[in-house]
Amino acid sequence: MKIAISGKGGVGKTTFAAMMIRAFNEDNKKVLAIDADPDANLASAVGITDAESIIPISEMKNLVYERTEAKPGAIGAFFKLNPKVDDLPDALSAKLENIKLMRLGGVPKGGGGCICPESALLRALVTHIVLARDEMVIMDMEAGIEHLGRATAKSVNKLVVVVEPGRRSIDTATHIRSLAGEIGLEAISIVGNKIRSKKDEEYLQNHLSDFEFLGFLPYDDALIEADLNGISPYDVESESKKKVTEIIKTIND
Repeated sequence: MKIAISGKGGVGKTTFAAMMIRAFNEDNKKVLAIDADPDANLASAVGITDAESIIPISEMKNLVYERTEAKPGAIGAFFKLNPKVDDLPDALSAKLENIKLMRLGGVPKGGGGCICPESALLRALVTHIVLARDEMVIMDMEAGIEHLGRATAKSVNKLVVVVEPGRRSIDTATHIRSLAGEIGLEAISIVGNKIRSKKDEEYLQNHLSDFEFLGFLPYDDALIEADLNGISPYDVESESKKKVTEIIKTIND
């Protein structure tokens, strides 16, 4: 199963992704976790030791040059559009129990996006991961789906958009669905986060009435404390942890 997770910055997207990864791991599933959001740190949220030392793939200049035959940042230069990447998940992943984790990193973006060696390598890597790997794959995306393309979209089993009660979060969810539609990704669901009351649930359901809801996670002080103390949210007892387990059962069904 391949699951992409997206949402506006600050809604708890990475926290949800990390808890889902750990829950699948606890269920003895092999999980390939992909941190595709340059502004997040999925490794730390998962609970991987020395997470800050993990070098993003896009910053491995020697690797980019070796696989694409062009220097990083060489916009307009000739380079391989389909570099060899099938060995990278096993060679470059940080590991925790049944979990392998890769940080993709970001690439410079011009007005029309980046056509550069780093971008080609990341796109080829994501395509390989989605189409050819046999693990459970969970991707923590940016507030969009930049790393996905038409070749991969139809093999993504579920795009989960994490939202919180608020107009901007709702607008982001609608925008993400529009982007997904352009590449043929139609299996989109919502997880409501930071829910304080039934009124918050109803607000999201009313404003996103044409989406499928997988569930709602409460506003949870335990998760805030975990973050402040540098602990994975999965390593503290919380109502959110129970809710994520229920959501996973819904996805598996």
